[in-house]
Amino acid sequence: MLERRTMPELPEVETVCRGLRPKLEGRLLVDVVQRRPDLRFPFPENFAARLQGRTIERIDRRAKYILAHLDDGWTLMVHLGMSGRMTLTDEAPPRADKHDHVELRTDEGTTVRFNDARRFGFMDLIHTAALDDYPMLASLGPEPLSNAFNEVSLSEALRGRKTPIKSALLDQKVVAGLGNIYVCEALFRASISPKRSAHTVPGQRAARLVPAIRDVLNAAIAAGGSSLRDYVQADGELGYFQHNWRVYGREGESCGQEGCDCTIRRIVQSGRSTFYCGKHQR
Repeated sequence: MLERRTMPELPEVETVCRGLRPKLEGRLLVDVVQRRPDLRFPFPENFAARLQGRTIERIDRRAKYILAHLDDGWTLMVHLGMSGRMTLTDEAPPRADKHDHVELRTDEGTTVRFNDARRFGFMDLIHTAALDDYPMLASLGPEPLSNAFNEVSLSEALRGRKTPIKSALLDQKVVAGLGNIYVCEALFRASISPKRSAHTVPGQRAARLVPAIRDVLNAAIAAGGSSLRDYVQADGELGYFQHNWRVYGREGESCGQEGCDCTIRRIVQSGRSTFYCGKHQR
């Protein structure tokens, strides 16, 4: 059984960023609508007024956060939470849904809506020069698709840690942006048991794990992100990487690895479902 609420992970957030860039980068925000005072946290004071009239110069991603850098030295941070999504339309948008909490309209006529039924997402305005000191960014580990993430850095981060490797990889201080689905998938590809103590992974196992993490993330991004319940891409199309899952959600099914006759098991670690093969993952 899958978790009832699955937060968009790095590939989903990266997919949203890639969908937003062509429509928002270099565009002037001519109208901003804020329909409630808060989401997970209160909106910054004068939020809509501070955005209106600003140009979005660049859109980046850090871990699972969307960063829209403005022309006045401030950055709009967006976190999708569990059910948040951003959708685009170049036509007159239909009447706002009750969960459409923020609406951005550009000088080109594009409307971006942030919809969040559960309101676990948030938006904030941060001085761009102070981003590295922002509490939710300051302690993040390296981006898994960057050169800073490699066998050496992962081995060092795991050295001496007695927690299961699955839990260690979900620690955003070890590596930024990994979530439950893709940790399961990466460990499966690297033939490492999710129950293995993290301190035993540095070295040869870390050398297998780093490319496995990169491969599964790149595959998911190329496929448009995984679609679980609420997630949609910025252009409204659903992701479909879940059709390529090798282990996640496949409890009781054949492992599929050459020479392996086992079936996929499911256990619960720290309240999260873990799927793995007990034979080839050691």
